[in-house]
Amino acid sequence: MAKVTRDDVARLAGTSTAVVSYVINNGPRPVAPATRERVLAAIKELGYRPDRVAQAMASRRTDLIGMIVPDARQPFFAEMTHAVEQAASERGKMVLVGNSDYVPDREVHYVRAFLGMRVSGLILVSHGFNDLAANEIEAWDARVVLLHERPEAIDDVAVVTDDVGGAQLATRHLLEHGHDYVACVGGTADTPSVGDPVSDHVEGWRRAMKEAGRSIEGRLFEAPYNRYDAYKMALGLLSGPDRPPAVFCSTDDQAIGVLRAARELRIDVPGSLAVAGFDDVKEAGLTDPTLTTVASDRPAMARAAVDLVLDDSLRVAGSRRERLKLFPSRLVVRQSCGCA
Repeated sequence: MAKVTRDDVARLAGTSTAVVSYVINNGPRPVAPATRERVLAAIKELGYRPDRVAQAMASRRTDLIGMIVPDARQPFFAEMTHAVEQAASERGKMVLVGNSDYVPDREVHYVRAFLGMRVSGLILVSHGFNDLAANEIEAWDARVVLLHERPEAIDDVAVVTDDVGGAQLATRHLLEHGHDYVACVGGTADTPSVGDPVSDHVEGWRRAMKEAGRSIEGRLFEAPYNRYDAYKMALGLLSGPDRPPAVFCSTDDQAIGVLRAARELRIDVPGSLAVAGFDDVKEAGLTDPTLTTVASDRPAMARAAVDLVLDDSLRVAGSRRERLKLFPSRLVVRQSCGCA
C-alpha cells in the first residue's frame, strides 16, 4: 500500500497542504472550525500519520523537551518530573528524562545528548556549579529553563520556590510549640552554598532561630538527601545524650528517615520529638505520624517551566523577560509537629 501523504489529505479535504500543516501542528495560523473538521475527517479516513522525523529535519526542532534531574527515584523529583510530563503533553510535547545522579559529568552528557537530538528546549534541575554544562548550553544557543535549583554558573530563566521563606515558616512553627530550640538536618559538605534549595532551607532555619534569639551552634547536622542515609545519621543523633527536642529536615525524604529512626529507638513523635520536613511529597501524608512539611505548587511550577522553555522570546538577546519566577511556599500542618 502506498504511503499516505499530506498532499492526499489536502486533496480529500479540499484545502491546501499548508492548512493541513496548521491543523496538525495547532498553528502557527488559525484554521476555521469547519475546515479543521474536514481535515481531521480526511486524516482519519486515510489513516494519515505525520512523519515526525521529517518534520524535525525540516525545522531543526523536535516535539521533545529534555529534562535532567539529579535522581528520579527520589519522591520529590519523581513527582516534579511527572508534573512536567503532564504539562508538556498539554502542549503537544513529549519529555525525555535523564538522571545526573549528582555527578557533573553525567549532567553534561545529558545536556549534550538532548541538545544533539534537537529538543525544543531543556528543563534542567542542576545540582551545583557546572561550568561545562553552562558552556554546552551557550554553544548550542539552547532554550533552557532552570527548575527547582538555580546554579550560579548557569544564568538562565529559573522557576523556583521560596525556599528560605518556607524553611522559616516550618522552624517558627516548631518553636511556637515551646521547644527550646530546633535542630536542622541540612545537606552534605559538597552542597552548593548558592542557588541550592537545601542551602536555602538551612538559611531559612538560621533566620528563624536568630529571630527567636536561639543559638544555632552545634545544631546543624549533615545528611544526604535520601531517607536511608538520613536514617543512619538520625540513629546516632537521637540516641545521644544531647537529643534535640525538635528537628527541621531540609527534605521530606530526610524527615522520613528521621521518623523511622525515632520509631526504632522508641522515641515518641511528637511527644518527645517534633519533626518537620520540606517538599510535601505524597508520602508525607502516609507516615506515622503524618509529616508536617512545606509545600509549593508543583503543577503550576511545571506548567510555568514548560511554557517558558517553549517561549521563543527566551532566545532573543537582551530580552526583558523576567529571569526568575518565584512561587510561594506554604506550611502543611499535620501530626509530627505536635498539632492534633
